[in-house]
Order: sequence, then structure tokens, then C-alpha cells
Amino acid sequence: MPRPMGPTIPRWQLGEQLGGLRDRARLSQSQIAERLGCSVSKIQKIEAGEVGVVRAELELMLSTFDVTDEHLRTELYALQKLGKQRGWWSKFGAVPAPFATFLGIESAATKIKAYEPMVVHGLLQTEEYARAITGTVALMADDDQRERQVRIRMERQEMVFGDDPPEVWAILDEGVLRRVVGGPHLMLAQLTHLLSLPHWITVQVVPFRNGGYPGTRGAMTIFEFNERLHSPVVYVECQAGNLYLEKGDDLDRCNLAYNHMTASALSKQESARLIEDVAHQYKDSTRSER
Repeated sequence: MPRPMGPTIPRWQLGEQLGGLRDRARLSQSQIAERLGCSVSKIQKIEAGEVGVVRAELELMLSTFDVTDEHLRTELYALQKLGKQRGWWSKFGAVPAPFATFLGIESAATKIKAYEPMVVHGLLQTEEYARAITGTVALMADDDQRERQVRIRMERQEMVFGDDPPEVWAILDEGVLRRVVGGPHLMLAQLTHLLSLPHWITVQVVPFRNGGYPGTRGAMTIFEFNERLHSPVVYVECQAGNLYLEKGDDLDRCNLAYNHMTASALSKQESARLIEDVAHQYKDSTRSER
């Protein structure tokens, strides 16, 4: 059974198609907004894939664009239906729109290439590590909201790593291993977890001794999809917000940087030995506390 994809990618696909059809019909967004009786901003959001459309709105748009190709109409109606479905995360209640977009992209990816310089990537965290790190970064959240974030993260792992999982390639800076999140006991459990991941997850570590490398510019994740579904997307997160890169030049730059990071990192086997060595240090530390 394929993983549930969520509404994000179908909305992006539908929005791109509708924008192209509108351009070919030589109509402006304001003209379509007037025809639908809505704001121009709604049309902009539809074409950007930020919101879905109801069947009646789509029918009116296709009529306005004079789309008579039944195969195309059927394809667009199918995307509209998929774009209105609820994502697996909806059972946790409302989540911020940017996070819902991220979850939808992640759920549809066939390959995930991630780089993290500060903390263990969310897909690879233990529940205890996730709880500890959430407690330090979710500064505006109360205890219930933080616990909800942890439950979503654990469910996210189950959904991504369930049936038909994507290939995952994670590069971590050595600082991720040595930054003591939640204490030595917790770090020992987290590093032991990294050593027990399934074979289709590759973890590489860039050691301190290798000096500077492109990863010093910050974390990023490259999502790849079935080519019929969507072109690759790069996700970058910072204090200013979330950024999705799709243009060819941006993708080329990020892939080049990622390739250099893999060259700077230890091999999968050497990385495992380094993780094992640091885990032993945490183990010795926990013994000395007794």
C-alpha cells in the first residue's frame, strides 16, 4: 500500500496547470477572480498551490478557459479531489500552513537528502530526544503544544517509514553527536538508535577535523519525487521562516553543495564507527555518574 501523500503536491500540480491554462486563454488573475466572485489573492493562492478549490470553482474556471479535452478535464478533477483530502496530520488538529506544506512534501517524496549541522534530523530522532529538543526551541509553546509537536514527529516517522519508504540520506555535522541534548543517558539512546537504522537510510558524519565545508551555511533538505509527480524541491528553514527552492539554478547550487558535503563526510561505515565511539563516551559518562 503506498504512503498517504496528502494534499500539498496535488494542489501544486493543479495550481500550475490552472495558471498555464489562464495564460494561454490570455486572461488576468483579476478577470478570473471577477468571474468566480472572489479576491485576486485567492486566485494567486490557488495557482501557487497554497489552497484547494471546490469542484464548482474548477468547473467554472475550465469553462472560462474553454478546456474541452476530456482527458485533461478528468486529470484536473482528480487533482482537485486529491487536493481537498485531509492530510494524515489533521487528526492532531490544525497545524500552521507552512508546516502542513512541509509534511505534504515529505510524505510524497521518493528520496530525501538532508543536512543538519546542529541537531539530529527529525526523521531520525528518538521520542526522548524529540521531547528534549522541542522543549528548548519551541519557546512560545506551552507544555501541551510541545507534547503535540512530539507526537506529530513520531507519527511523521511512522508515516514516512511505513509502506514503500523513501530513500533517506542524512549528513550530520560531528557537533550533532557531541551536543548534549537532555543528558548523556538520552544521547546514548539517540546514538544507539542511529546505529540501528534500516539499510535504506544512509547516515554520514562530517568530522571536526575536516574543517570548513558548504554545510556551514546551514541546514537544508532536498526532496525528490517520481518525475511525473513533481520536480525536486529544496527546503530551507531559519528564524525568518520557511523557504522552498524550485528553480533550476537554485537546485543546481544546492545539489552541488550537497555533493561537496558527502565528499567532506566520512563513509557510511566510518561514520558508524565515529557514532559508536561517541556513544561509548556517553556510556562511560553515565557510569561515572553512578
